Amino acid sequence: MNVSSTSDIEITLWRTWALTVTHETCEYTEQKFNAEKTGGDPVIPSPKLDTDLVMACDRLVDRLIKAYKNPIQMQIDIARYSKLISPKDTGHNEEREEKLLERCPPGHEGTKLVEIPATILDASSAIIAWYLPDALTDATQEIWVASDLLAPMLEKSVKVDGNWRTNQGWFNPSSENDALTPGCINLSLAWFQQGHENQSDPEVSASLKGASSEKILKAIARPAAIATAVWETTPQ
Repeated sequence: MNVSSTSDIEITLWRTWALTVTHETCEYTEQKFNAEKTGGDPVIPSPKLDTDLVMACDRLVDRLIKAYKNPIQMQIDIARYSKLISPKDTGHNEEREEKLLERCPPGHEGTKLVEIPATILDASSAIIAWYLPDALTDATQEIWVASDLLAPMLEKSVKVDGNWRTNQGWFNPSSENDALTPGCINLSLAWFQQGHENQSDPEVSASLKGASSEKILKAIARPAAIATAVWETTPQ
């Protein structure tokens, strides 16, 4: 068997592992969250999850339960607010922002410091945000490795005349002592090619077409599984 075929097999096995682990992580986290929320029977994790991932899921569920039991209600109607805000609102038009603020007040007075897990609710008790501090274990913070690999692209993404995501004014200047490089890039395996002829055929985003793409995906596999579990578990 030549080197090329061996490499292909290794990549296929890794992709299968990543997808399987993500699925099992979501299943275990959601079932454990529902069991603890309702007082159900203990949930046994899948043998496909290693000890580090099981501990990460348990930590996440603990933070989710604490957040669920600590609701903070705000006097705003998030559905009405979302209809008033247009995709064209970039945040750079001060006059427009003032008008939006008048029509969409923040729903609270002053500043409220939240230091423990919490859910933010609107006036109809719909959950609009989950605050989950310290939700990641040390073993699942490989995202730092990926951040180092992404540093060159993150640095190039910030521009003086950038849009609302990449404008230089939204980022603090980077220094030698910074652990992370400020910036904003898109990581997607199925990026919608807006403005192109074949709009029905998603492609890998430009940030994942570089030489380090495979290393980046491997580095974020576990954190991505935990992040996906959050999306799968948090009730809307």
